[in-house]
Amino acid sequence: MQAQEIINKAFENRELLKKEDTKKMILDIIDKLDKGELRVAEYDSASTHWQVNEWIKKSILLYFQIIENKKISAGDISFYDKIPTKNNYEEMGVRSVPTAIARYGSFVAKGVILMPSYVNIGAYVDSGTMVDTCATVGSCAQVGKNVHLSGGVGIGGVLEPPQALPIIIEDGAFIGSRCIIVEGVRIGKEAVLGANVVITQSTKIIDVSKEKPIEYKGYVPPRSVVIPGAYNKKFPAGEYAVSCALIIGQRKESTDLKTSLNQALRDFNISV
Repeated sequence: MQAQEIINKAFENRELLKKEDTKKMILDIIDKLDKGELRVAEYDSASTHWQVNEWIKKSILLYFQIIENKKISAGDISFYDKIPTKNNYEEMGVRSVPTAIARYGSFVAKGVILMPSYVNIGAYVDSGTMVDTCATVGSCAQVGKNVHLSGGVGIGGVLEPPQALPIIIEDGAFIGSRCIIVEGVRIGKEAVLGANVVITQSTKIIDVSKEKPIEYKGYVPPRSVVIPGAYNKKFPAGEYAVSCALIIGQRKESTDLKTSLNQALRDFNISV
C-alpha cells in the first residue's frame, strides 16, 4: 500500500492509528520531512504553480496524535511538548545562534543562519537564507534559497485545512523588519518588502508604478519592491483608510542580486 493511501485512510479513520504499521509510516514521513527528503509543497515548473502534498500535511496532524508530551530540558530551562527540537546543527552545516529553535520535522538546509528565531514543523528553509532575530517561520512555510527574513518577521503557519497552500517565499526575496505574511500568500523571486508590510489573502496588493493601477491578491510578483499603503473605503459609519501593500517599482534586471537590493532601497527610499 502506498504511503499516501495509508495516511489518507488513517486521516479518515483514526482507529487505524492503533496499528503499528500506520504509526511507523507516520514517523518515517516526519523523519523524511526533517531531512528534506519530502516537503509539504513543491514548485511545478510545467504549470508554474506550487502544488500542495496534502497527504504530508495530514501526516503532521496525525503525528501530533500518536506522540505523547514529555519533558524537554535545555540547561536550567524545561519545556513540556510532543516534538523535540533540532540539536545537530554542526552536522547540518547550519549556524544557530542561542536561542534559535527549529522543531524536529522542519528542514533547515546547509548554509542557513538562524538568529534567535523559531522554525516550526513542516517548514522548509533552503540554503543561504537568514532567519533574523525574533523572526518566525510557521508550520509548513516554504522559504527559498538566499532569502533574508529581517528582525521580527512573521511568516504564518498553514497546517489546516490540509489542502490549503502554505506561505511561499521564493528564492532571493528580502522581507523587511516586522513584516507579516499569512494565509498562503506567495512572495515571488527576488521581491523586496519594506518594513511593516502586512499581507493576507484579502489584502489588496496594488502596483502603482505604471499609469494605471494593477491589483493582485495573495501574490507578489517577482522582483517587486513593496511598501505599506492604504486606500479609502466606505463603511456605514463613514469612510476610513484600509491597509494595503503598494508595489512601487522593480529590482533592475541589469544588476546582480546584492547590488539590485541596495539599489532598490536607494531608488525608492524604503525602510527595512
